[in-house]
Amino acid sequence: MDSIRKDLICHPDTPARAARAVWVEVSLSFDEGFALRFGIEGDVDALALPQGDAQLVIADTATDGLWQSSCFEAFLSEEGQPDYTEFNYAPDGRWACYQFDDYRSLFKSDDLAPWDMTSERGHALYALRVEPGIYPERGSRLGLSAVVEELDGTRSYWALAHPPGKPDFHHPDCFRLTLGAPERP
Repeated sequence: MDSIRKDLICHPDTPARAARAVWVEVSLSFDEGFALRFGIEGDVDALALPQGDAQLVIADTATDGLWQSSCFEAFLSEEGQPDYTEFNYAPDGRWACYQFDDYRSLFKSDDLAPWDMTSERGHALYALRVEPGIYPERGSRLGLSAVVEELDGTRSYWALAHPPGKPDFHHPDCFRLTLGAPERP
């Protein structure tokens, strides 16, 4: 399984106090598709995250508005195409998936529940691993992002890149990682 780690950048208008670093490891496998492992390093006890390590119980149905608290997001698009899929994962097992036919033009909500979600929590690291259950095509572009909420309600917004202005994970400038489907073994 090929794996790549990418550090996310905190939006300059939403400085984080408790999170020092946020990153994502992307793993690709011909048999299993791709997996994401989001990590937050810092004062984890000051963040709005569930306690303990867990094999999460994945919600039966999608939940809107996950970005209003701690949430991890991935955006997947084919190279040169305006349409994309947005995946949202909350640390408590809730999820959402949306299909867009162009920038912020919602086509439909989707029922692509993740195959698996697990979390690890320590004092200085929180990680959420998710297997979306899809197989990206060659030349797919991926945007990776996170909303990190502190216990007092303060939120910081993290992404591979940020366009000018307020945080906007849907902006094409955020789709910074190009994937190639793994080769058949």
